[in-house]
Amino acid sequence: MRLPRRAALGLLPLLLLLPPAPEAAKKPTPCHRCRGLVDKFNQGMVDTAKKNFGGGNTAWEEKTLSKYESSEIRLLEILEGLCESSDFECNQMLEAQEEHLEAWWLQLKSEYPDLFEWFCVKTLKVCCSPGTYGPDCLACQGGSQRPCSGNGHCSGDGSRQGDGSCRCHMGYQGPLCTDCMDGYFSSLRNETHSICTAVRTGLSDSYPPCCLSLGCWRGVGHAWIRGRNTHTQPGYSSRVWIAAFSPACDESCKTCSGLTNRDCGECEVGWVLDEGACVDVDECAAEPPPCSAAQFCKNANGSYTCEECDSSCVGCTGEGPGNCKECISGYAREHGQCADVDECSLAEKTCVRKNENCYNTPGSYVCVCPDGFEETEDACVPPAEAATEGESPTQLPSREDL
Repeated sequence: MRLPRRAALGLLPLLLLLPPAPEAAKKPTPCHRCRGLVDKFNQGMVDTAKKNFGGGNTAWEEKTLSKYESSEIRLLEILEGLCESSDFECNQMLEAQEEHLEAWWLQLKSEYPDLFEWFCVKTLKVCCSPGTYGPDCLACQGGSQRPCSGNGHCSGDGSRQGDGSCRCHMGYQGPLCTDCMDGYFSSLRNETHSICTAVRTGLSDSYPPCCLSLGCWRGVGHAWIRGRNTHTQPGYSSRVWIAAFSPACDESCKTCSGLTNRDCGECEVGWVLDEGACVDVDECAAEPPPCSAAQFCKNANGSYTCEECDSSCVGCTGEGPGNCKECISGYAREHGQCADVDECSLAEKTCVRKNENCYNTPGSYVCVCPDGFEETEDACVPPAEAATEGESPTQLPSREDL
């Protein structure tokens, strides 16, 4: 079988372990690039999971060419869809590591089913398993199962960087993020979990309305929250109430005096004050766009995400082949979206060798000699002809022998 080769990129092998230059500090890390390549490979496996050789006779093809699900043809289809032609770094990495991916696909997949763990963590050593960090992939503070007690982010988690320290979520503090900040109380704490809930306090001679639904009680000089006795400060003789709220502020607020986006003292990152309320910033409308040429932007509350364009696109404005700016080689716009060109059905013959079969693949094709035919440079030779060509011509008997 003759597989079409990807065009030579003429690029130097990727040096994954070199630290980024200062001016390129915002570029993706080696781990991020490796994870991105694995994510695209896994998506390619999903996209090709229900396909076959595409020739119309699946039973014959699988008997002749082996099972499609583990075939080199399926691997080729996945590899062809990993990188956009304009994505220099992706193509550079793929060229440098293609042999590793082929080895995993053909020999190691059953033994190491997690491609990310085998490829990025164990083979290239540019990432760590979740819950570990640094050059030696040490466990994060609080352990690899629940780093930072589940209440914070471990510095360097999943990468070969960072120091494993905890950056606690709002309301939590301490080396393991198990202690509550001022303005929060511990509503649950045991050997495995610590939960801090925001509180609001006030002075009153009557029950506040919230107590009817939140379950707080009043006492002279004291207040109880679900059985916890909280003393008032010295000098207060009036009754005190404490009500629990979670969350304390609207998601748009960094600080607040109430529960809506109009009660913010300061807006959170990704939000801006507009006519007295904190409203979401649409980062996707920024110029230049925040995502790469091979991605499209999706706005979210207080943030945004960069999603990969469809594999048939060269640039896109949204999800799917119908939002491509241009189509990649091997695809053409049809009914408003980029669709695969069936090279095997073109008027001009694609596979030019005699007796050769053509099989269409997404964005490309393969030329294969029929089973039992001998492959030469310009023809697929039937078994009978091949055997005849290998024998010397039969000599006629001499006159004396007659």
